[in-house]
Amino acid sequence: MPSPARSRLRLPRGRAADAALASGLFLVVGLGTLRSLIGDREEPWAVTAANWVLIAVACGALYFSSRRPVAAASVAALATAVYYVTSAYDGPLLLAVVVALFLVAAAGRLHAAAVIAALCLIGTALGTFRGNGDVNQVALFMLTGWFVAMITLGGLRHSHLVRARENEERAAAQVRLRIARELHDVVGHHLSLINVQSTAALRRLTKDPAAGAEQAAEALGAVKEASREALRELRATLGVLREAGEAAPTAPAPGLDRIGELTDAAGAAGLAVTVHRTGHTGPLPVEADLTAYRIVQESLTNVARHARAARADIHLDGDGGRLTVTVTDDGRGPAADPARTGPPGSGITGMRERARALGGDLTAGPARGGGFTVRATLPLARTTATEGPRR
Repeated sequence: MPSPARSRLRLPRGRAADAALASGLFLVVGLGTLRSLIGDREEPWAVTAANWVLIAVACGALYFSSRRPVAAASVAALATAVYYVTSAYDGPLLLAVVVALFLVAAAGRLHAAAVIAALCLIGTALGTFRGNGDVNQVALFMLTGWFVAMITLGGLRHSHLVRARENEERAAAQVRLRIARELHDVVGHHLSLINVQSTAALRRLTKDPAAGAEQAAEALGAVKEASREALRELRATLGVLREAGEAAPTAPAPGLDRIGELTDAAGAAGLAVTVHRTGHTGPLPVEADLTAYRIVQESLTNVARHARAARADIHLDGDGGRLTVTVTDDGRGPAADPARTGPPGSGITGMRERARALGGDLTAGPARGGGFTVRATLPLARTTATEGPRR
């Protein structure tokens, strides 16, 4: 049994839509011009045949309207003008010009549409002033209104499409930015720990292979655990890029309930971390919980890479309406070893962008008495709507 989505009527697109438009318009104009083929003759059959060729040309030109809108409208207008000058039978061929003007304006060519409309009106006006009885001044005024209306509607259509395209691009950019932040936090944190542990193991083995073997084994165990955790989080993060129909990642989104994993990993890297909780710190809305986790993760990564610190304190303070996350270390500034620190990154900028995305703010700078402090304030009311089961 076909699904409801497949059973819906789908409108043609692309060249099929152009063909449908040209064919439909030819059918409407042809029905309105049938009296030239039946009844009393008002012109020779040769002239009638030539005029039907002009009808086919004017309507057929719209087949090329999506690729060459100005050229198609120009051909339609010229064929229509010749038709009304040579034919003894009045017909609705003017619809081809009206539709063509709309399509030109919808393509963003407002000036071209205005020029074509102005030429059509000037030609019609000259015929009216020279005594053409088919079009009087009232009809000329109404024709001007039709042209203006079609160009206006086409311009509005173009503006709507431009805004929709910009919204799509903006949404895609936001998705790419969120993915980049997640990858930066996941890869940066775990690889920093791996770098610290592997460097420590290498130094211990180099200085004293016999005595440092046990400590090196512990460091390598921490490297193994950090790499495994990095792979797991990478799979969950990259799950948003999966193809349609693939199973969604089942790993839960990280939150403050997993802050113990961060402190354990930092402890394995030689950093003593203490967590202080005051007020209401859980359960939190999903986005706020993830943002707080990532801020703590990135802060500890920076401490391990740059601070030359022995300890760090994490303060979580919630009052129901907002959560304040503070990470303070007792470090002395960037380490002297370039292999340990690596090139300067964008961790603080990324944390600040995460906080601002929720309507909060983040400050980072030297602490009183030495060390460094990162403090983020995250409002919880604005993200309540995102609460729900984690998948």
